Amino acid sequence: MKSNLLASCVSLSLLAVGGAAWGNVGHQTIGFIAQNFLGPKAAAFVQGHLNASFDGSLGIAATWADQVKSTPPFEWSKNLHFVDAEDDPPVSCSVEETRDCADFICILAAIANYTARVVDPTLPPEQTMEALLFIDHFLGDITQPLHVEAIAAGGNDIDALCSGESTNLHAAWDTGMLVKNVDAVHGGTSEQYAADLTIEIINGTFSGIRSEWITCINTTEPFFNKRADMPSIERDIANIIQGRQFFNDSTITPLECPLVWARDTNAFDCSTVFSFEPETDPELCEGTYFTNAIPVIDLQLSKAGFRLAAWLNVLFDGAPLVS
Repeated sequence: MKSNLLASCVSLSLLAVGGAAWGNVGHQTIGFIAQNFLGPKAAAFVQGHLNASFDGSLGIAATWADQVKSTPPFEWSKNLHFVDAEDDPPVSCSVEETRDCADFICILAAIANYTARVVDPTLPPEQTMEALLFIDHFLGDITQPLHVEAIAAGGNDIDALCSGESTNLHAAWDTGMLVKNVDAVHGGTSEQYAADLTIEIINGTFSGIRSEWITCINTTEPFFNKRADMPSIERDIANIIQGRQFFNDSTITPLECPLVWARDTNAFDCSTVFSFEPETDPELCEGTYFTNAIPVIDLQLSKAGFRLAAWLNVLFDGAPLVS
């Protein structure tokens, strides 16, 4: 990530940007899930640094990075929302840091950058808030399979249908299938969707695997290959707090956990995302494709919210504080 990206150009007036943006429901859901798992110091930090425009809520604030990326002061941030994995789904899926983020202009480096900035005591309050806003959003983006894929501009150039309406593969995953499911099953709101997924995380479907989400274990790896010294949020954060990550004018070293998470996300491009024939069966929001996609979306949003809370908890409370 180049030095001009490290410089903050946020203005408080831009933080009040409103209106619908593509993918709002998913990002808001992630933020609302995270709020349910914040430790006391992390919750106080969030409440103290998200201004009145966001009501101190990660859920409300989660869409800011999408809202401003097309405005002149933040056009530089567009390429920080994804990493272009140069792989070959559905035949093979992979994310390689040196191959896919060689110039450090990608979500992997961005997460490292803004994690360092959010705890930098020399920054003015508005730049600390900017860092928190980007963390809120990017830890969501990295769980969306088409934000970790280069093919056809992350699926944007692949035409599809959602309930008979023209769309593209990326948009169907960002919004089309997700919103259809939320309207049908979760009361039509991101707050209710987050509440339902939170129950699954605490004592439902995800309760037995949630610890793996924050120990940076690739959930597609066989259990017998998993090691006690796998990367962890605590180790990544320690690398920042103790100064072992060097953030200078030319480069930022991506952290271990976001790379593991990107690979975990990217695996769904082979198993699920590209398992359709756009020319013969372009409909994504009905039938088998939709049925197979919704559990992946539920899982990935749950991971993102839980990880976001754990990330902030380690930063400000010193531990993930899983309850």
